[in-house]
Amino acid sequence: MSGFLAGLCVAVLPLLAAGFWLGRRTARPHNLGGLGTPVEHATFQTLHTASLAAPPLRAGLTEETARKSARGLRSLLGTDALCLTDQSEVLVWDGAGGHHRTEITERLAGPLETGRGEAFRLTCDAPDCPVRWAVIAPLTVDDRVYGALVACAPRESAVLVRAAGEVARWVSVQLELADLDRSRTRLIEAEIKALRAQISPHFIFNSLAVIASFVRTDPERARELLLEFADFTRYSFRRHGDFTTLADELHAIEHYLALVRARFGDRLSVTLQIAPEVLPVALPFLCLQPLVENAVKHGLEGRAATAGKSHISITAQDAGAEALVVIEDDGAGMDPEVLRRILAGEVSPSGGIGLSNVDDRLRQVYGDDHGLVIETAVGAGMKITARLPKYQPGVHSAGRLTAG
Repeated sequence: MSGFLAGLCVAVLPLLAAGFWLGRRTARPHNLGGLGTPVEHATFQTLHTASLAAPPLRAGLTEETARKSARGLRSLLGTDALCLTDQSEVLVWDGAGGHHRTEITERLAGPLETGRGEAFRLTCDAPDCPVRWAVIAPLTVDDRVYGALVACAPRESAVLVRAAGEVARWVSVQLELADLDRSRTRLIEAEIKALRAQISPHFIFNSLAVIASFVRTDPERARELLLEFADFTRYSFRRHGDFTTLADELHAIEHYLALVRARFGDRLSVTLQIAPEVLPVALPFLCLQPLVENAVKHGLEGRAATAGKSHISITAQDAGAEALVVIEDDGAGMDPEVLRRILAGEVSPSGGIGLSNVDDRLRQVYGDDHGLVIETAVGAGMKITARLPKYQPGVHSAGRLTAG
């Protein structure tokens, strides 16, 4: 789908550039700088104007996004006036002739119902009004009409009819991308909810039981653990943002491990080696904590109390353009074929949902080259490696996934 949309954008923009040049070829020359011909200059101007109009539209069609993009769209077409509508009314009018809003609104029903454009002469008694003709070009995504782009001009023009249609198709592509962004955001939110639902009731029960056991014997220790529990659950169930920082994720992991160590005592040892340079790196929320929980489950809870100590190692290294995070345990390990089936979504044994969920989200955000790399065998422990790009379009720890 994304390849198709990119191809459509590439196909549409040259037509916009050509239309822009045709509409401007009689204008006075500009300072072309390093661009050799008027056509090259016009193409650059068109692409630049389109790039400025695109970001607001990637948030969907609203009064605010229409207002932010209308001036750029009118510049693309070179018209005296342009308006964007939803399915019932004019959202924004840019340029002259704003008194034609009512007439435009009354003419929307047919094009919005059929999805076909329409051109017509405007009724106007104002002698100084520069707009006398309008073109309605519907904005459609998958046969659904979102609204319309309306271009107004002094006189009838076949070139404007075609140009308005091309710009409307380009706007429709941006709206389709907005739909895809919203779908991706909903998917990520659903996966985070799945991870939250997976936070083991046994872990919560055991943590509270451990805290209760210290209430009489060591009240100060009980207070400290209760704060650790509160901080861990507050982070895990926060309601804002699909992304966090490596520093915040590791801080939550420290709270989690403090509760685990309180339960298992010296049966568990943990080594952390974290490069300060990677602490600000943004990553998907609840991305590493499930991997550490998996290490505890297979490294400690999966072996008998008489089997000796378990060790978990967590490292985060600076690897140039990436942060390299490795979580390793010396526990029971797993049959590689079972692991493959877990990651493929074919089976979901205890702990498997966390691994497959994190792997899926990393691939969605960074691409298939950044899925989890897991090395394991029965009785040989498990080593999980995650490569996190330091800079990725759309990945910001303070907010949601945005348009890249």
